Amino acid sequence: MKQQTPDILQQMRDRLIMAHYRLGQKLRPSEVAAEFGVSANTIREIMLRLSAEGLLDYEDQRGFRVVGASDRLLHEITEFRIVLEQCGVERSIARGGIEWEAQMAAAHHKLSHIEARIRRTGDVVGVLKHWNDAELDFHLSLMGAADLPILQQSFRTVYARFRQQIVSPERSYAHREGNIIEHQRILEAALDRDVAASHDAIYRHLRRNLMPDPDARSEDTMTA
Repeated sequence: MKQQTPDILQQMRDRLIMAHYRLGQKLRPSEVAAEFGVSANTIREIMLRLSAEGLLDYEDQRGFRVVGASDRLLHEITEFRIVLEQCGVERSIARGGIEWEAQMAAAHHKLSHIEARIRRTGDVVGVLKHWNDAELDFHLSLMGAADLPILQQSFRTVYARFRQQIVSPERSYAHREGNIIEHQRILEAALDRDVAASHDAIYRHLRRNLMPDPDARSEDTMTA
């Protein structure tokens, strides 16, 4: 059965944020179209949309490339992600009730199960899609009561660009033991309705992806 454009769009998005392509790799619509069994024009339209999301670079006459590895870009994306997430959790603490708390706890339980499995088996690649989705759901749950749909929409876009930069061979991507503890601290601070502690826990979770000096050009390995 022929795949629909929204399905291909999501599959391409998944490919771009889960290291199916190398950062900076040139992509030809005709070659990708052959893989999906659709027209090159269909893939070109999808690629243009993904370039608008910041996952592909497009230049007239030069075509499409996967966004390249950049410590500076990762730094800026991380800073913006911190701002969005801190804003979302602060608003949710002020507005959320027991339903919000339950959704956060459920999302954290699923994420913890996957991360514990990775710690036990050492298998990241086999569960990468599940892990990516579970982590996104958990961080979205923090802002689930913010009552700002555009905030979550913006966060989804920023999160995809963040994952694209860190889930790559260029950054020797791997699961960190500290993730489990850091996610627990974020959850506990939100459940305690402690805005300052929530802001701090989010920052501490993401700060390793910030450049020590915004004007530096560090090549240090950074991980999620």
